[in-house]
Amino acid sequence: MTSKEELEKRHELEMIRIEKVMNLAKDEKLGKIKGGEQMVAFVDEDACIGCDQCPTVCDDNAIEMFSKPLKNPLIEVSSNRKARILRDECTGCRLCVLICPTDAISMIER
Repeated sequence: MTSKEELEKRHELEMIRIEKVMNLAKDEKLGKIKGGEQMVAFVDEDACIGCDQCPTVCDDNAIEMFSKPLKNPLIEVSSNRKARILRDECTGCRLCVLICPTDAISMIER
């Protein structure tokens, strides 16, 4: 029978393995995304789910959340929040692109 200590050690090793795989995937994705001062983030509002991840990772305070009425008046939702990029504050670091769970954020030329 596997002891509790063995299970904890296996869990710890698996968490390290997963972190390495995720970091490699992020580095690979980051390498494919053009960034820098000549670029600015852009949000596809239809794809944005208002999860609040992008303003959390943005070191430049270049993302704000705002409420937007739904396109379909038959559906009632108390909050339909979307992300908005503040172009002047955005430095093109691409952190928001990496964190977005729905790929609603992309980089475009200024």
